[in-house]
Amino acid sequence: MSRDWERDHGGRRRAASRLWRRPEADWLDLSTGINPNGWPVPPLPPEVWQRLPEPAPALAELARQWVGAPSTAACLAVPGSQAAIQQLPLLRAPGRVGVPVPGYGEHALCWRRAGHQVRGLGSGQVEAALDQLDVLVWINPNNPSGERLPPERLLAWCRRLADRGGWLVVDEAFLDEPALSVGADTGTPGLVVLRSLGKVFGLAGVRAGWVFAEAALLERLARALGPWSLSGPAQAVMAGALADHAWQHENRTERRRAARRLATLLERAGLPVAGGTDLFLYCPHSRAMALAEALARQGILVRDFVDPPALRIGLPPDEAAAWKRLEQALAAPAVREIIDPPRPD
Repeated sequence: MSRDWERDHGGRRRAASRLWRRPEADWLDLSTGINPNGWPVPPLPPEVWQRLPEPAPALAELARQWVGAPSTAACLAVPGSQAAIQQLPLLRAPGRVGVPVPGYGEHALCWRRAGHQVRGLGSGQVEAALDQLDVLVWINPNNPSGERLPPERLLAWCRRLADRGGWLVVDEAFLDEPALSVGADTGTPGLVVLRSLGKVFGLAGVRAGWVFAEAALLERLARALGPWSLSGPAQAVMAGALADHAWQHENRTERRRAARRLATLLERAGLPVAGGTDLFLYCPHSRAMALAEALARQGILVRDFVDPPALRIGLPPDEAAAWKRLEQALAAPAVREIIDPPRPD
């Protein structure tokens, strides 16, 4: 694959269109893990476009209910969890920060840019390293591996960090399992929880999310983000989506069905699934980059990783044509030669 190809994020369909000389409309984008059948946004009232946005107590209460946080929990609406990922490292003096490997690369990048020493860790390495860290960032479930850690384990880490003034930052961007969330413990010293509407609700373009933490830290984060950081239309969409419990339940059931279907399709194609969520599956493969390129030549975008080499493959939209297109692409000779190369005589 071209060295000019940006590998840090999925969803760059316009760049893929230029690189592979295929019209944007002719791509099946499975690279992001965003829900392809997201919450249906209704027409918005005219006033949300005309008024400057203000903090909405009712919206904050919906967010607390969503994550299972106490009614008194401090929370801050932000323009996507990415905004918090970029700002939080600037709110501490440079120190030692652990991040998951593999994991969403923006965490390491933003802490490093702010002058912190960043160390990549697998989940089995954290216990031994924790007393040498000032901050631990953890993604639960992990992106891209889908690894899940129980809240009790995360909270035990948080207590050890907080005893020394440290933080545990838990990124729950892909979480849709209430029992897995640490949201109920919001307000615990040193605990910072990030949540986003982009993935589960399929609303990545809205750029809307929440941070749950101690009130004093959220006040500093709010000042850093400045006034009106989350638009009025974004707040309106967020309120509608969080209040629509019937859609959430039905869509969760459909995603689980689709994830099982995708796992079956990939396994039959010779791509063992090693993890994932209801929004994407994780397939380690020694030639992941070549596989991603072979699929791109057929107009299918997937996300490939280098260390360790693996693919992250999102759910096709609920259309027969999309599923058939993926099945046919996996059966194409160029893909088969990579997955199941011919043995030498």
